[in-house]
Amino acid sequence: MAAQRIRIVISGANGHMGRTLARMIAEDAQTETVAGVDIAAVKTGDFPVYLDPMEFGGEADVVVDFSSPSALDALLRYAVKRKIPLVLCTTGHTAEQLDAVRAASREAPIFRAGNMSLGINLVAELIKRAAEVLGDGYDAEIVERHHRRKVDAPSGTAIMLADALREAKPDGTQLVFGRADRREARPREEIGIASVRGGTIVGDHEVIFAGTDEIIEIRHTAYSREVFAVGAVRAAKFMAGVKKPGMYDMSDLLAQRK
Repeated sequence: MAAQRIRIVISGANGHMGRTLARMIAEDAQTETVAGVDIAAVKTGDFPVYLDPMEFGGEADVVVDFSSPSALDALLRYAVKRKIPLVLCTTGHTAEQLDAVRAASREAPIFRAGNMSLGINLVAELIKRAAEVLGDGYDAEIVERHHRRKVDAPSGTAIMLADALREAKPDGTQLVFGRADRREARPREEIGIASVRGGTIVGDHEVIFAGTDEIIEIRHTAYSREVFAVGAVRAAKFMAGVKKPGMYDMSDLLAQRK
């Protein structure tokens, strides 16, 4: 007898990433999409699409969100009421929304990552190690590039990489998002983040370590949205087996793969 497939609800089902995710789920023998949620509640595939997740009365094992920060409240209510794991792939949440996520995680398992690519999460580990080895003798800067439709800047991935750098640097490190309003030399404790928006760039992140007479660059480029969907499916499979409330992230998934 075949094992039951993992039943997934896609939030943002009719968006670019939602459609890519639905295709990847359909191609995976272990998973199936049982419902979608979208502001355009129109059925475009083999599953129903609702405006609000609470409208779906069927059984599900996990929710994967590729929508927008505006959908967060409804998703958290659904996850808490149904005690169902939630995988948050959306970025651009406010500090207050992140507080709400942490509060909800006390009642339901929640997975959150700034980027669902396994490769970029490996890059985060590499730059953390590089920062530890190089020390204060190198200035760290981040350049992120995305398509013209991306509404948040800097990207959630750039913030994730900056946080990885800050873990390896002394207290007092400051994130700087622009220098046009000042005239002064670059302080050592800064990490600069520059955002580029244009064309159809899927996602490109470059971390620069600039020292005296040498530069070290670590870069990750995504050429299609499928890399994020692959990571999301893996996260969904991982979280479908998690019953304990709490906050989970890509490090938990990568630890399971060791």
